[in-house]
Amino acid sequence: MPYNSDSTETFAKLKRSISSAEFPVYYLYGDEPFYIDLLQKEAETLLPPGQKDFNFDLFYGADSDPQKVLSVVRSYPMMAEKRVVIVRDFLQMKSQGGLDPFKDYFQNPNPTTLLFIAETSFPDRRTSLGKSITASKKFVKTASFERLADHKLSEWVIEWTAAAFQKSIDARAAHMLAQLVGNQLRLLAAEIEKIGLFTAEKKEITFEDVKEIVGHYREYTTFELKEAIFQRDVTKALLLGRQILSQSQSDPGELIRTISFMNSIFRDLWQITRLKSRGMSKDQVQKALDIHPRIFYHKWREASSYRFDEIPFVFEALLDADQALKGHSTLDPSSILLMLIRRITGQQQTVTQK
Repeated sequence: MPYNSDSTETFAKLKRSISSAEFPVYYLYGDEPFYIDLLQKEAETLLPPGQKDFNFDLFYGADSDPQKVLSVVRSYPMMAEKRVVIVRDFLQMKSQGGLDPFKDYFQNPNPTTLLFIAETSFPDRRTSLGKSITASKKFVKTASFERLADHKLSEWVIEWTAAAFQKSIDARAAHMLAQLVGNQLRLLAAEIEKIGLFTAEKKEITFEDVKEIVGHYREYTTFELKEAIFQRDVTKALLLGRQILSQSQSDPGELIRTISFMNSIFRDLWQITRLKSRGMSKDQVQKALDIHPRIFYHKWREASSYRFDEIPFVFEALLDADQALKGHSTLDPSSILLMLIRRITGQQQTVTQK
């Protein structure tokens, strides 16, 4: 069975495995390329620079013939202990004559070659090729890297920060970074690296660090707006709303993204308040939602700002604002956002539509 690869721990295990060439064949697949690309680089580093010219090959399935690739992987290294062969888009080689010849190779691979296969999917497990890979556990290591769910991004930021820089990151900062960058692990990792270098000897990355370094993705006013709303500070929330508008006059889409951000925040709060309303304890809610404890601490605190029966009105207000910004209202963007703020802080219950 492949690793459950939605954690940095799994990545670390595979990295160690590849660095020691534990298996002659690695079949890595999924719709999240971040880990696969890093592990490919790890495979490439098995060869010193002086040996790479003669013992490293990179193939792309659509442009490669299976027999040619097999000829290379079966050949022995030249003046080196290992040969490394990378095949990306492996399954696309089917159009070049079929992949059945690989079935025998997976059962009896060349021990002096490390074959690294990168794909977006696994062969149909009912086919002879799929069965041959599954049956070759002694020689073929498989791992599936699927895109993380959005609600897992903050937890991933915490894990990757610890793994890459041996630093901790404040849960609010992790959540902010995940919301700013979005579900793009490569970009998130690049920003974590930037923050890690900027914070130098500091052991913990704070909310202020992220605001200062990564604020160019989206003005952090949105996060301050969220906190003002949870505090029911209407005056401050309206002021922050005007600041957002002044930054977004030429980009109405930014207001839609702000509403999307607020929707994701209240979706988490709805889950927590729903379970609380059933009489579940804090620990029971955290376990049921499977949220990292440090992230959950802040979400639980935020959830105390709203009752369960209030949140449907919040979602109604967010939906009205989203539709209004998309042309279903005669209101201008400024009025739409400011009215939204009043509604979700409990100051106003209706919005004027066409």
